Amino acid sequence: MAEVQNNFDDTIYSEEQIQVLEGLEAVRKRPGMYVGSTSTSGLHHLVYEIVDNSIDEALAGACTEIHITLHADGSVSVRDNGRGIPTGIHQKMGIPTPEVVFTVLHAGGKFGGSGYNISGGLHGVGASVVNALSEWLEYEDCYEGYCYKQRFERGKVVVPYTCVGETERHGLTVRFKPDPEIFEDTVFDYTTLLNRMREQAFLNAGLKIVLRDERKLEQQEPKTKEIADSDDEDGSSENTDENRESVEQIRGTTVKTEDGIIETTLCYEGGIVSFVEHLNAIKHTEVIHPEVIYMKATRGSYIAEVALQYNDTYNETLYTFANNILTREGGTHETGFKTALTKVANEYARKLGILKEDDKKLTGEDVREGLCAVVSVKLRDAQFEGQTKAKLGNSKMRTFVDSLVTEKLAEYFEENPSVARAILEKAMQACRAREAARKARELSRKGPLEGASLPGRLWDCQEKRPELTELFLVEGNSAGGSAKDGRYSRFQAILPLRGKVLNVEKSRLDKIYTNSHLVPIIKAIGCGIGEDFDITKLRYGKIIIMADADVDGSHIRVLLLTFFFRHMRPLIENGHVYLAQPPLYEIIKGKKSHYAFNEEERDRLIKELGGDNPSSVIVKRYKGLGEMNPKQLSETTMDPARRNLLRVTVEDAMACDEIFSVLMGDKVEPRRQFIEENAKYVKELDI
Repeated sequence: MAEVQNNFDDTIYSEEQIQVLEGLEAVRKRPGMYVGSTSTSGLHHLVYEIVDNSIDEALAGACTEIHITLHADGSVSVRDNGRGIPTGIHQKMGIPTPEVVFTVLHAGGKFGGSGYNISGGLHGVGASVVNALSEWLEYEDCYEGYCYKQRFERGKVVVPYTCVGETERHGLTVRFKPDPEIFEDTVFDYTTLLNRMREQAFLNAGLKIVLRDERKLEQQEPKTKEIADSDDEDGSSENTDENRESVEQIRGTTVKTEDGIIETTLCYEGGIVSFVEHLNAIKHTEVIHPEVIYMKATRGSYIAEVALQYNDTYNETLYTFANNILTREGGTHETGFKTALTKVANEYARKLGILKEDDKKLTGEDVREGLCAVVSVKLRDAQFEGQTKAKLGNSKMRTFVDSLVTEKLAEYFEENPSVARAILEKAMQACRAREAARKARELSRKGPLEGASLPGRLWDCQEKRPELTELFLVEGNSAGGSAKDGRYSRFQAILPLRGKVLNVEKSRLDKIYTNSHLVPIIKAIGCGIGEDFDITKLRYGKIIIMADADVDGSHIRVLLLTFFFRHMRPLIENGHVYLAQPPLYEIIKGKKSHYAFNEEERDRLIKELGGDNPSSVIVKRYKGLGEMNPKQLSETTMDPARRNLLRVTVEDAMACDEIFSVLMGDKVEPRRQFIEENAKYVKELDI
């Protein structure tokens, strides 16, 4: 029997080494456990936590207004006109109740069921976590005729709980400054907060949310231009008072003062009906029926709302929420909605004669083509799967939403047969396209996957384990040849792209499966697309888009990203898609080359290498990947030890959806506006 080796060092290990992090120390030690990360995402999460508490007051019927202000000193305040926090001494903790809320984890009216019937802040750590991760935090609690204040620094009390006098106001004001010792960046982005607050205003009909920026930073001005300021593509203006009013209602009223202060007021009496109108408006789509279909039901502690409208696109836009929380991974409420929608569509397609006796049923994918819908449910004791609250798990919610949609949508179709026909005929067109795509897919599967016979000439790698492999999608055959010769053939595969990729924003599946540029990509990656997508079949852990650093290269990158976002989104969500960053400049001194990825690096290298004689340095501007030989391409763009890769991520799916629709859709005017608004943020432009 082999001898067991004792590899322990001499470090003392006893009861004294078992540490217990008490109170808010644990939050400061492991902030990512509570707010996700210490990046800008986690930074903005602090604001959401405090706002969620105010929205809980609104859900309880006690709050009608929430004011969020970004102050010049880098702090942010959230003020509501709710009930405030009860001010008595907490029976268990022996300190004022508001102090408990801001210093004790899992303290709040959301536990035990008596404080709030419905709450989005499930874990009850919001206020205390924000306090722990702030350089300082102070609050003003107006409760039952009196005003109380307290101040903390990094979670510790520095100004004790004090009653400062009587007041007629009611509600809570929380002001805090994020701790730079915790967060990588402490500058809030106005547009990020605006998008989130608009979403919350839609989900809570009639709630007024005011976002104000007092920092007077030019870059913080919202980058969403009013669509009523645009002209039609034929040059005719639509800047009527009616259009301006409708846009203002959708976007919110934004005012910018002469001294640079920005304030946006958001309030939607239409709730999620206005939400659907907003989603279609920002995508500049044509709707196929003017009225948003709305349905609502209450059963015990369950409340469900559904709003839907069809447009002329080929994409599905569906957002589901539970207690105002976006459920990115769906859940029982989404399943119930989809099941009922497909069921009712098939019943009425048969009834109207759109589906014949021998026709196969419409699939869910057919029925949801062009759908824009919001499903919002509210319930006590919501069960979310995972700490991210990404998926609702309450099983009874499925049957509740299913019965709501089955009953109400059937009634709507009965009362509006022309709308039903328009929706179902579009679904039938999608069905025919899907069948054509299936036949094309079966034909494409008969071809071999490996070797030169694959359209697009895939040069595969030796390694077969996906987590160790990379697929480069390379623009042009000449660059593809250089990439092939400069790659690490053990784990890097090359797929040259010939010509422009199909714009899938304007194309159905049948066009994709017969496209000579996209079929090789689908085959090489191996996961399929759409509802057939299976990430377990992924052949390469990294899919790297490598295109020229010019306008054509940028267009190819956007076309490919649109394809991945619309038909292979899990690749992006799971971090498999990257953009290669080839150098823009080669700086040559003697026989040695140096590379610069932007103008700043170029100027620095010229100064360092040229010294007092800048003319001794040769500067070469790369216009395309084909200008680099295999060794240069390998050293600068493909070598894992020296390259710069940009991972493509989706933090705000709604914003991404809008951008892809604007950039790749049919409408020219929104695209022109987007370019005008964002041109000033572009540092390198090659036209």
